Amino acid sequence: MDFAAAVMRAMAVGLVWLVGLGLLLIAVLFVIDRLQTADAIRRNYPVIGRFRHLFSTLGEFFRQYFFAMDREELPFNRAQREWVKHAGAGKGNTVAFGSTRNITLPGTPVFVNAAFPPLDDQFAHTDPMVIGEFARQPYVARSIFNLSGMSYGAISRPAVQALSRGCREAGIWMNTGEGGLSPFHLEGGCDLVFQMGTAKFGVRDAHGRLDDDKLRQVAAHDQVKMVEIKLAQGAKPGKGGILPGAKVTPEIAAIRGLNVGQDGISPNRHAEVDDWEDLLDFVGHVREVSGLPVGIKTVFGSDQPFRDLFAAINRRGPESAPDFITLDGAEGGTGAAPMPLIDLVGVSIREALPRVTRMRDKAGLKARIRLIASGKLVNPGDVAWALCAGADFITSARGFMFSLGCIQALKCNRNTCPTGITTHNPRFQKGLVVAEKWQRVAHYAKAIGKEVEIIAHSVGVAEPRQMRPHHVRIVQPDGSSVPLDKLHPGYRSPAAS
Repeated sequence: MDFAAAVMRAMAVGLVWLVGLGLLLIAVLFVIDRLQTADAIRRNYPVIGRFRHLFSTLGEFFRQYFFAMDREELPFNRAQREWVKHAGAGKGNTVAFGSTRNITLPGTPVFVNAAFPPLDDQFAHTDPMVIGEFARQPYVARSIFNLSGMSYGAISRPAVQALSRGCREAGIWMNTGEGGLSPFHLEGGCDLVFQMGTAKFGVRDAHGRLDDDKLRQVAAHDQVKMVEIKLAQGAKPGKGGILPGAKVTPEIAAIRGLNVGQDGISPNRHAEVDDWEDLLDFVGHVREVSGLPVGIKTVFGSDQPFRDLFAAINRRGPESAPDFITLDGAEGGTGAAPMPLIDLVGVSIREALPRVTRMRDKAGLKARIRLIASGKLVNPGDVAWALCAGADFITSARGFMFSLGCIQALKCNRNTCPTGITTHNPRFQKGLVVAEKWQRVAHYAKAIGKEVEIIAHSVGVAEPRQMRPHHVRIVQPDGSSVPLDKLHPGYRSPAAS
């Protein structure tokens, strides 16, 4: 009994102390909130006003996991992410009972099923496609679906390692992003597209200009198959890349040519390029120095710039053209960008791709310039739509991030990514196990290819690149649907190659 009484007394004293400390803490917070001048809510409602920030922070969590329906979230909804998750695990993606997708929503693509689709023995896999016929080393690309640009620095070492190994296994290319060529891109053995951003990271001289010798060194790697000159990306057209200084470690600084802790800010355009003629000169120079196919990455804003580009190519001859154009949509992703650019600048890939396809084909450059579509194309339906709209290839970055385990925490720019993908904090990186994740990357890429082929066979063609604009209809505001080629007159004919 004495022991029990002693315990009760100790607990009572402890409770009194806890209550006292709690009251003291509240008093201290009250004084702090009253005296501070930065937050009006906390100044007018001391202590209690702090809960507003807490609930706002927790609201993001509750909306994602408890309140949002499968098709409601942005930028990617739960249904999209779950498809990638299952595909990455190598599991089947069959579902029961019916679709949860609202197929009457304006803009929804609906594929046109064939009355007599090909039999099992009439199916075919997508043939490889040559890019860069005028380069000394043309590239034979095997896959229609590939990895878009994510630089080492924007994403972590284990993320690059897992992506590199997975891309090798799946037979797809990996775009290095504008942060330079790192050893971790090379170690997986996959085909690489070296992206040259406006800051020329990895191939720059002391003044930020292109260093031809460094470019030759990059191109000398057997794995480097093409060079992509980045003019703009969908999430921030008109502004260069942004790598916060917190992510610039000694290793990343050495690869990029920066100081440790220095923000990696790219100019908003290439200093060598003032107009389309300059751009074609620059493309030709990079192709001559590297010996590789060279293309550009840009964002559609209006028809006229592309008309001017194609007209300049036709004046100079087809050999002057970029070997490919990567067209990014305004819905493209990024690790860091000003909100006005993310929200308000650039045109969606859903509008841009059909328009650029039509202008390229009208200029007679279909066989010369390959079109690569990018921007929130992560599921089989997205990829199939892009092929119908005229893309020769599709690239994705965020789809592959989901395959690595991304939970859309929206912390890419804070170096606190909880899944280890976009952080250089060892504490978080340890959660990304390369030996496990590279297989998910490969499974995801292969699943895309397989299910796009399923769609292609359903519409009545033997392989995906045979799909044409008339194979997909777009839902209109009144609930009816219209074939894509009717929405954009002047498209290539169904029989076009």
